[in-house]
Amino acid sequence: MSIPSIEPAVASIRPTAQKCAIRGSLLHFIANPADVAVATESYQYFADGLLRIEHGLIVELREYHPEDAILYPELEDRSGQLIMPGFIDTHIHYAQTEMIAAYGEQLLEWLETYTFPTEQQFADKAYATKIAQFVINELLKNGTTSALVFGTVHPQSVDAIFEQAATHDMRLIAGKVMMDRHAPDYLLDTPESGYRDSKALIEKWHNCGRLQYAITPRFAPTSSAAQLKLAGELRAEYPDTYVQTHVSENKNEIEWAKSLFPECRGYFDIYQHFGLTGPKSIFSHAIHLTDEEWQVFSETDSVIAFCPTSNMFLGSGLFPLQRASRENVRVGLGTDVGAGTSFSPLQTLCDAYKVMQLQGQKLSALDGFYLATLGGAKALSLSDKIGTLAVGSEADLVVLDWAATAVQKLRMDKANALEERLFALMMLGDDRNVAATYVAGRCVYDGANLR
Repeated sequence: MSIPSIEPAVASIRPTAQKCAIRGSLLHFIANPADVAVATESYQYFADGLLRIEHGLIVELREYHPEDAILYPELEDRSGQLIMPGFIDTHIHYAQTEMIAAYGEQLLEWLETYTFPTEQQFADKAYATKIAQFVINELLKNGTTSALVFGTVHPQSVDAIFEQAATHDMRLIAGKVMMDRHAPDYLLDTPESGYRDSKALIEKWHNCGRLQYAITPRFAPTSSAAQLKLAGELRAEYPDTYVQTHVSENKNEIEWAKSLFPECRGYFDIYQHFGLTGPKSIFSHAIHLTDEEWQVFSETDSVIAFCPTSNMFLGSGLFPLQRASRENVRVGLGTDVGAGTSFSPLQTLCDAYKVMQLQGQKLSALDGFYLATLGGAKALSLSDKIGTLAVGSEADLVVLDWAATAVQKLRMDKANALEERLFALMMLGDDRNVAATYVAGRCVYDGANLR
C-alpha cells in the first residue's frame, strides 16, 4: 500500500480553540427515540440556530438572532447546513484498513487468510504510524470524532494511534490486542507479556488528555484461560478502563469458543467467568446470543457494538437491535473496518436499516442518528461529555450538507419534513456530505482539507 510520508507524530495534546460561534441548523438528541411516547420529545432542533463554544466546550445553544452577527464577529455562517454532535464509532480495527474489501471468506477463514498477515506489519512503528495517520484522517473526513479502536498485538500499534489522535485532541479509546494462542507465532504474546504490555500502556495513555485505554483480548478463542485471568486482574486493578472484545459473531466461532471453555455455560459466560463484563465492557456483534446470555448482558450492564456492514460482508448474520432495546442493553454503532467496508457512519446506518428490514423491522432516521451520536456516547459511558450539543459538553461536531450529489439534491427537493430529510441523508449520504468536522471546538476538516 502506498501511503504519503508524514512528519513525526506529536504526542502532546493540541490546545483547544478559544472561542467560536456557529450559525446553522442544529440537531441533537436528548433521549432515545425508542423510549419516548412522541418522537419529537427525543431531540432538540433549531432550523436556524446559534452554537457558541469556548475553550473546547459548548457554552450556548439557541435560536439565531439577527444581532448575533454583530455580537459575535467570529461567527461562522453555515446556514443551510446541518450541525450535529460528531459521530461515534464503537468498533473499528485500524490495522485492517489496507485489507478492506478482501474477497470471499467468513470470519474464521478471513482472519487466517487476510487479517493476521496484515497485522504482522504493525511490528514496525513507522508503518503503524503511517496507517494510524491515514485512519485518523479518514475518521475526521467522515465526521467521526470519537472511536473505540483495536490495535494489534504490538504495543507500538497503540502508541501510534494514540499519538495521531492526540494531534487533534480527539476523544479516542484504544487497546493492544491480547492473543496467546490459535494465531501465527509472529502475532502471539504470552499471558505475562500481554498483561505487562497492557499495564504499561494504561499507565502511559489512560486519561492522558481525552485518550482512554481498553483492555483488549481479541476474542476468547485466541486467549488462554491464563491470559483471560490476567486480563480480568488488570481490569480489577484499573476499574475505570474499558474492555473491548468480540462475542457471538459467527456460529462456527461460537461452537469453537464453547469447546475451548467447556466449564463455562456458553460463549458470553467465558467473559463473565474472568471478570470482563460490566458497564464499560463493549462486545462487538453479539448476533447469536441465547436467552440466558441476553439476561446476563442486561444484568451486568454490558454493551454491544452493532456492526451491520461487516456482519453482512462476512455473512455472519443479522443483529436483533429491537431485542437489545427490550432487554435494556446499550448499543452503539460500529463500522468494524476492515470487515466493514466504509468509514462512513452514514453508509453504516444505511446498512443498519437494511439489516432491520431483513428481519421485518424498521430503523427510523431518528433511531439511526441517535445510535450514531448520543446512543454511542451512552454505550461508551461518555454521554456527559460527547454525543450531544448540550451546554457543558465537549464541542465535537459534524457539519453536513443535505445534498452533495445530483441524486441527493433531486431527493431532497421532494423531502420536506425533518425526519424525511434525515432518512434520505441516512440512506444516500457518505463522506461527500461532510462539510466540516470540529474536535474540541476546532475545525479539523473543512470539507476539502485536513487541518
